[in-house]
This record gives sequence, structure tokens and C-alpha cells, in this order.
Amino acid sequence: MRIGMALNYSGGFKETVAELADYEKAGLDIVYVAEAYSFDAVSQMGYIAAKTERLEIASGILPIYSRTPTLLAMTAAGLDFVSDGRFTLGIGASGPQVIEGFHGVPYHAPLGRTREVIEICRKVWKRERLQHQGRYYSMPLPEGQGTGLGKPLKIINHPVRADIPVLVAAIGPKNVELTAEIANGWEPIFYLPEKAADVWGPSLAAGKAKRDPALGELDVVGQAALAIGDDVQGWLEFGRPMAALYIGGMGAKGKNFYNDLCRRYGWEKEAEEIQDLYLAGKKDEAAAKVPQELLEKMSLIGTEGHVRERLAAMKESGVTTLNVTPIAGDHKGRLALIEKVKKMAAEV
Repeated sequence: MRIGMALNYSGGFKETVAELADYEKAGLDIVYVAEAYSFDAVSQMGYIAAKTERLEIASGILPIYSRTPTLLAMTAAGLDFVSDGRFTLGIGASGPQVIEGFHGVPYHAPLGRTREVIEICRKVWKRERLQHQGRYYSMPLPEGQGTGLGKPLKIINHPVRADIPVLVAAIGPKNVELTAEIANGWEPIFYLPEKAADVWGPSLAAGKAKRDPALGELDVVGQAALAIGDDVQGWLEFGRPMAALYIGGMGAKGKNFYNDLCRRYGWEKEAEEIQDLYLAGKKDEAAAKVPQELLEKMSLIGTEGHVRERLAAMKESGVTTLNVTPIAGDHKGRLALIEKVKKMAAEV
């Protein structure tokens, strides 16, 4: 398994990037930069490219609604250029809370938009002329409107690669099926290896049955908080407020994909309680309802033996890249965790 790490996007960015050189030396393979409703991720990834040499860089993720497909393609080609071919385009539909609430854009047809984005990006990287067909992003203008200058163009520059990897964040059945069919990688949230086959197995199988062999194997990116030791169990609570935010607050009733996932894992009662409490403003009470088993099994927190068992479970379930959040009191401690998990992952 490759070892990746998510970059904190809430503050202290320059200091965090300054430490990435140490993580490179420790064996970190890839860094993921999020873009929720924070600073944009693109400027940060360009900065990372200038400050690193070997480390792969991925957007984790860029929402498909806030940029046109062609701009996403141009951005990916530009980041691949400045990083000398180290970039992965991570995209996702996000959710109505961010797309409509923050961007002011209607949240519509996520499956069709995802497919169209990937198709257009790959055409741009191959320097094909774009002939928009009037689908989700390129609706034809009514007769008599427009300049008449909308002729097909191809990107001026020659991209470093015509096959930049595309990673899709997806958890819904149809979106996961689409991802397995056309993407290079798949990143689910709240990944529980023991329940992954039951929840996503049919969707992955259906998508892979239609997959072009030229794409190679699907890279499965599992996420996990990381702390190793005899006295680290308390760090499990670190993930409780975040889980409550997603399960309870990322969308209204019936429109929260993370709440749906919690239900599909088997915690229907808890998912409903968390959402009711969170939407009522009782965030601490909602966090207290997050199932302990969920926190334990989607993390790498515990003794060295326990973490080895969890790594084996991740690998057995099909995870090929592990995106970890190392938890320690200082940079030296986090660096040691990356070195240790890199070694342990190679041994399981």
C-alpha cells in the first residue's frame, strides 16, 4: 500500500508545507489537498510542487460544480507541468450544503456531470479539439444568441502527460459504480474494511465489468487517523466531532450522503439521532451518539499489534493507498508515525 497524508487546510499552511520535505524523506508517497469552503486548493498545490521533489500531489477534492470541465483540465495540466508529472486530479460532487450554500450553484445531475468532466479532461490532455454536445455544462444557446465564434479549440500547451490520473470521491451506489468504470482511483469517506464489500461490492463489480482494461487496476484510497502506542486510545475522540458534522450536519433530512452511508453500515437509529441532534444545534450531544465501533474500525489508533491488524484488514478489503492523519504532539512524533506505518504497511 502507498502511504498518503491529508494536508490541513484550516491554517498554518506555509509551516505545514515546510515540513513536507521531512515526510518525503520518511517515505510519504502522496499528499492530498482539500478544497471545501477554505482557501482554494490549486494555489496551495502549486506552492507544494515548488517545495517538494518526489512527493505526488493530489487534489482531495476539487468540486465539479465550481469550475467548468475545461478549466479543471487546464488546471490539472498546469499542476502536472509545475510538478513534473506528479499530479493526480481528485474530483467529487461534494454536496448541496457546499455547492448551493457556499457557491450558489444548483446541485444537479452529479453522475452525468462527473462522467462529462472526466471525458472532457481526457480530451483536453490529448489535445483534441472540443466539440461540446450541449449536455450538463455546455447548453446550446438559443438561435440568434451568441457571437458565432464558438469554434472548437484545443489546449495551446502540450501537457506533460495525456493520462493524468483521475481520482473520484464517491460513496453512493451509482457514483461508486461510475467511478469503478471510468476513474483511475476511488476515495470513499468513513471507510470500514469489514463492511466495504457489503456496502460497495456490487457497485464496484458492476463498474469494473464495464471498465477499459487500459485504465489498469482501480486505486482504492482508504482514509484513517493514525496513532500507535499503548496509551493512544483517547485519540479516537479526535474523530468524533468531525464524524458528527458529516453524519449530522452536511445536508438536510434526506439529502445527507454521509448520513445515508452510516445507515447502510447498519447504524440507522444512531444516524437519525445524530442528525436530529445536530440540526437542532446540539452538536456535543450529536457527537456523543457517534458509534464507538465506527470510530475504532475506520482508524489506525491503538497498539502496534492492533494497527497491524487494521492494516491487514485494509489491504484484504482492497485498499491500495492509505491516506492517514498522523496524530502526535509535535512534528517529530508525526514524522515517526509516517515512518512506522510505511514500514508496517510493507510487511502486512
